[in-house]
Amino acid sequence: MRGKPWAAAGASIAALAAVAVLAGGDALVPGTATAAPAPPVTAGEAIGAALPSPGPTTTTTPPPSTTAKPAAPPATRAPTEQPAEPRAQAAGTVRLRGGGEARLVRTELGPDATLPVPESLREATWWGADLAAAEGATVLAGHVNWRGRTGPFAELWDARVGDQVSVVDPAGATWAYRVSEVVTLAKDDLPARAEELFGQSGPHRLVLVTCGGRWVGGADGYESNRIVVALPA
Repeated sequence: MRGKPWAAAGASIAALAAVAVLAGGDALVPGTATAAPAPPVTAGEAIGAALPSPGPTTTTTPPPSTTAKPAAPPATRAPTEQPAEPRAQAAGTVRLRGGGEARLVRTELGPDATLPVPESLREATWWGADLAAAEGATVLAGHVNWRGRTGPFAELWDARVGDQVSVVDPAGATWAYRVSEVVTLAKDDLPARAEELFGQSGPHRLVLVTCGGRWVGGADGYESNRIVVALPA
């Protein structure tokens, strides 16, 4: 499906721009949860709690010691911890900068020209251009979360321009990309930019899509789509 055009440019792009729900099974929005700060601890509490109660004092002077003090043991240094080797990326997967990895599921557009959503939290549907294509978007779509579990594509909400993304195709070849654009759009606003983001003309690019923002339920789930565009590195 190298550089495959949309079935019918205007209508199909608008339909796919809904990108399906890609919602989670709860209202978790990546990056918004913060832990409640712990109450401050005063110096008296921190130090006094560790000190024993003072015992009775004495004025008796102990006799001088005739035994030499043992030499202090030489100081030791903890070994420098070596950074762990990055785990090998499996064939047929996409890996984000934070280590999130999803298995690629090659797919065609559905009967209504919408992009099928993956069946698993750790999968990403792949539509559009092949990785070796000179033109067109390789579109990967994944869930943000499901029933309290966070998916790899939740990392898109922390993505920044310059981040690296790697794809290993089913044959084991690695394709490197670097993020060039990060976009958050309300689902109602996505059709107007669908050709620009998902179209099969223009330079080759990787387009990663998930949901997020405010949970609205119903057919939409979340109100927004997070779209990360990456160019060959």
